[in-house]
Formats: sequence, C-alpha cells, structure tokens
Amino acid sequence: MWYVPITRDNPLRTQRSLAALKQEVEHRVQAGEMPVAGMALEDARDALGAIDSLERDAWSQAFSDRADRWLERAASLQALSADDAREAFRRAWRLFAFARWPTENTPFKRYTYPRALAAFRNYGRLLDSPLEMVSIPFRNETIVGYLRLPHAPRPAPLVLGISGLDSRKEDVMVLSQAYIEQGLALFAVDMPGTGEAPVGLDGDAEGMFAAILDYFAARADLDATRVVVQGRSWSSYWAARLAVTEHERVRGAVVHGGPIHEYFQPRWLAPSLDSPEYLYDYLPATAALFNAATLDELLERAPRFSLVDAGLVGRPAAPMLLVNGARDSQVPIGDLTLLRDRGGARDAWINPAGGHMGRSPDGPAKRILDEVIMPWIINQLSSD
Repeated sequence: MWYVPITRDNPLRTQRSLAALKQEVEHRVQAGEMPVAGMALEDARDALGAIDSLERDAWSQAFSDRADRWLERAASLQALSADDAREAFRRAWRLFAFARWPTENTPFKRYTYPRALAAFRNYGRLLDSPLEMVSIPFRNETIVGYLRLPHAPRPAPLVLGISGLDSRKEDVMVLSQAYIEQGLALFAVDMPGTGEAPVGLDGDAEGMFAAILDYFAARADLDATRVVVQGRSWSSYWAARLAVTEHERVRGAVVHGGPIHEYFQPRWLAPSLDSPEYLYDYLPATAALFNAATLDELLERAPRFSLVDAGLVGRPAAPMLLVNGARDSQVPIGDLTLLRDRGGARDAWINPAGGHMGRSPDGPAKRILDEVIMPWIINQLSSD
C-alpha cells in the first residue's frame, strides 16, 4: 500500500533530480507553461537559487520569500502608480500561487495560500473593470467566486470558468482580459474539493453549480440565457456533467482535457500518476481531491465518478467542444473520443502531437485558447 506523503518532512514526489527539476521549472517559465505561466524569469531564478533540496517546504519557502518582496514593493507603489502597484501584486500572487502548488499539504503551504488570495485580490481591484468578489449563500456555506464584467454590452453574456485539480480560480481570472476584450463576462470559481469551494468531490457539487446559475439569473447586468461553462483539465469533468444536467440553462460546455470514464479506472489512473508531464506531487494532489490517504483508497474511490456508469453519456446535452492532445499521459484521449462518439458532441479538436490539454511546442495554451476555444465560445454566445 502506498501512503500519500502529507507531512512537511517528505520530499516532493517527482521523477526528476533536484538539478533536473530546477531546469524544468526554468524551461516552463520561459515557455509560459503551467504551473508557472506568467512568472518572471528573474523571480524564478532567484527562488530556485535558494533551494538545495527536494523537501516540500524548502520549495514553498523560497518562492514565498520572493513573493513577500513583491508584496512590500506593491504596498509602497500604491500611492505612486496604480499600474506599477497592480503588476507588483500580480507578481507576488504568481509566486505565492506556486509556493502553495499543487495542493496545500504542509503547514507552510496552508499559511501561504491566504497570502496568494490577498495578493490576487489587491491586483484585481486595480484592474480597469475591477474584479468583483462574489459570495453566494449555499446550504450553510458560501460559494466564493470572482466576476469581471466588460464595459459593454449589458446584460453581458457569460463564461463560467472552473479551476482544475491544482489550479485555483485566480488562475482562471488572471486570463480575464481575453474575455473582456470580446465583450464577455467571466465568473471564476474553485472546483469542488479544491481551494475555497464549499463542497468536496463527494459533496453536493450539482447543487453548488445550480446555485451559481441561479445567482446569474438574478443579476440584471448578466444575460443568464447566454452562459457557456469552461472546464480546464480535471474541471472539464464538471463541464461535461453540466452540459447534461443543466442543458436547458447553458449554451455550451468546453471539455478541455477532462476525465470522463477511462481515467477513473485503476488500470489507467495508477500508472498515470507518475506522468512526467506533471511537474511534481501529482499523486498527493489527486489524493487530496478524492480525500484519500493511500493510493489503494484513491483507486477504490475513483471508478464511481465515471460519467458512463452514472448514465450521463448519451443523454440530451448542450453543445460541447472537446479539446485534448493525442499524447496526453494524464487523461486518456479515449475519454474525448468516447464523448465524441457516444455523447453527442459535434465539435472536437485533437492535437496529434499534443500532450495534456492538447499542448505542444507548436500549440501552446494561449494559441489553443485564441484559435480554438475562444472562437467557439463566441459563436455559442452570439447565436440567437
């Protein structure tokens, strides 16, 4: 039985040596790849230079220390230049966000996460068309989300963006300008079982998303008849579910590299947790999502989330855009083809050279968003 490492003394779960891991992080920063997309190279090199082990909190501390310097700079800039202060808060958030990545499984990571939230919210309030913090009552809890509206039109069509396994709603919202420029509102929320989500993977997630859609309908500045759900990696599972369960209330769903059926089977899931596409700690992050203490427990719990076994594949659904790479080592490409062939999805884009989420050197994340996903979203939201 493999026990998931959860104490601060455990090393990162990675196939790379310390030197190779540092090199990979620097490469991903330069290429603009997750989980360090948007990080400045000088910030990454400064933090990496302070790390001399694979211990989790050594990594978290190094990036957090660099973030603290940007936080101090942001505070001193607020009275001088809103633009410079905004960028300093963004750089602080980017570093804090990596410091707590991929899951908050040590005391220091749990300390760092609220600092990432605070830095991002200070960044958001300084945007043109500022970030709106949204609190939606749900059962005895609160759904916390971010909303950003374009200056026009009103009411605005809307994209419901759900963060993934290791990303958070801040990672969704930091890309909001691309939506604003198209006249689209963007609402970002943490996926169930992550971040500030009020429910876990086994909780009333359907009810959580229903409450969000109800909230949209109650706002005069949002057009609740024109909503697209956008999933990212794991959260595309929820996008696919909502395409079925809320097909009368959403115009479409982007299922971007998400698990459907085969992913949840032990024969795929167990070996995939050692995927070199994932930087480190894929097993602990996945185990945290499933609230599992061991690999055996994770593999036992996963199959019941299959959308095929739930009877949702093949039912009436809103239009879906399916996106992934044929070489994805985290989520099987068979899950995309299953939805395409049996789920009624009419639109699919597969990068034959792409890995997870279809990304490749010739097909980076931004190009996929700009050339594949955004045009589809616009088309779904502009039709009568």
